[in-house]
Amino acid sequence: MAPKVLSIVLAGGEGKRLMPLTADRAKPGVPFGGIYRMIDFVLSNLANAGYLKIVVLTQYKSHSLDRHITKTWRMSTLLGNYVAPVPAQQRLGPRWFAGSADAIYQSFNLIQDERPDYVIVFGADHIYRMDPAQMVADHIASGAGVTVAGIRQPVSMADQFGVIEVGSDGRQIRAFREKPTDAVGLPDAADEIYASMGNYVFTTDVLVEAVREDAKNADSKHDMGGSIIPMLVERGQANVYDFRNNILPGSTDRDRGYWRDVGTLDSFFDAHMDLIDIHPVFNLYNFEWPIYTDYRPWPPAKFVHGWENRVGRAISSMVSPGVVISGALVENSVVSPNVRVHSWATVDRSVLMEGVDVGRNAVVRNAILDKNVVVPEGAQIGVDLERDRERFTVSGNGIVVVGKNQKVEV
Repeated sequence: MAPKVLSIVLAGGEGKRLMPLTADRAKPGVPFGGIYRMIDFVLSNLANAGYLKIVVLTQYKSHSLDRHITKTWRMSTLLGNYVAPVPAQQRLGPRWFAGSADAIYQSFNLIQDERPDYVIVFGADHIYRMDPAQMVADHIASGAGVTVAGIRQPVSMADQFGVIEVGSDGRQIRAFREKPTDAVGLPDAADEIYASMGNYVFTTDVLVEAVREDAKNADSKHDMGGSIIPMLVERGQANVYDFRNNILPGSTDRDRGYWRDVGTLDSFFDAHMDLIDIHPVFNLYNFEWPIYTDYRPWPPAKFVHGWENRVGRAISSMVSPGVVISGALVENSVVSPNVRVHSWATVDRSVLMEGVDVGRNAVVRNAILDKNVVVPEGAQIGVDLERDRERFTVSGNGIVVVGKNQKVEV
């Protein structure tokens, strides 16, 4: 018989570095790629792999995330399948989750109810495709207590990641270090390191014992990556899973092994730019491993006017349903549903979320506009960064971010 597997998705992060996009929503609930939410990527990976018993642990500003999961991720109850958002329930006293390990500790009833052989613990805010079943099979074959997904990165970038250092066998983890400046290369590639992807597969008994022990430690951060994994590394119970060995149907040499942690405004913006290349680094058009989401009854996108310089057109862009581009130019951008771009406006290298309205003769460059932002006629965003800093958030790389419903003045 197939092993019993329970999937736990950690979706309680506050997402401070993504402000103002997280001012009104949880980080995994932030829209991405036009029609999706961040959480759709991990849930799609689990569903495509056949893991259909999924709990999503939430905490901060979770209403829109809970609503999205409830409306979108409906499984057949005939076979006991479900995707269930579970908020902090304060089962162990009047306190919120103190960390990701504490979130699991306070949710032990979910594990006890299912009695799985193995528990998948994945994060909810990364953009990637992966077959978790291949990782579970690798974990079972190895006999490890926990298997940590690692993606190869240049050793020069080690100070940007949680780094997995392995022994001579290339599998057993001998150290788990946070952003080291003296990282050691891999046995088979001295110029590479394993960066932790924040994805774990546990043998259930090992997870329960480790989390219970961690809960007794008053000095612990109660974090999966910072507390539980180092504990199991010390015990010799932790192995790494090389993400490059995860081969998906429909993948290409260009997009195979893609993974992005979109924890900052710049990485969020860059991940969108990855979508719109002629041969995209991350290919949303792989229909053999689809990304699922709530697809509402939006009408098709429409491009109107076509004379002289009043031509509705989009170049090197992704345009969602319900969009009307009326005599305007959109280039190198991702445009979400129900956006209006009016005559003689220019939108370039930007991410426009649902309901944005760009007025006539307006200019929007190198920007992220959250839901329902109205750019009045003749306004400019991303042209004068000094003025933009007085009005909006500007990232380290000069991306202008306008928050949800925020007023834009000419």
